[in-house]
Amino acid sequence: SVNATLEDELLTRSSQSSRTSYAIAADLLEMELKKILIEKMEGNNKSAYAEEPVQTTCQMEKTTHPVFETGVDDQPIVQTSTHPEWFTQPKRPPSPDRAWNTTLPAAQGDAQSW
Repeated sequence: SVNATLEDELLTRSSQSSRTSYAIAADLLEMELKKILIEKMEGNNKSAYAEEPVQTTCQMEKTTHPVFETGVDDQPIVQTSTHPEWFTQPKRPPSPDRAWNTTLPAAQGDAQSW
């Protein structure tokens, strides 16, 4: 199993060299973390293959969104506004005065003096 393999690897590493207890503890922690990771990965694989709900063609063709029925009985609500100026058409802006700049002289010569 995974636990036995990791423990064997830890014993092999610790017996091959004389190391401090700190290094051995660090290796042990690393092995425990690897073990947890492997267990989580195996758990994820099992859940990835979980059976999905199966729908028939009839069930798939049914709409899941509500449909609102409208009929002849539905009439728009007519209500006068307390602010009629909000809903009036804006007045057309005055036509532009195209002769506003005809009295200005055109610049003659170079615009830059330098």
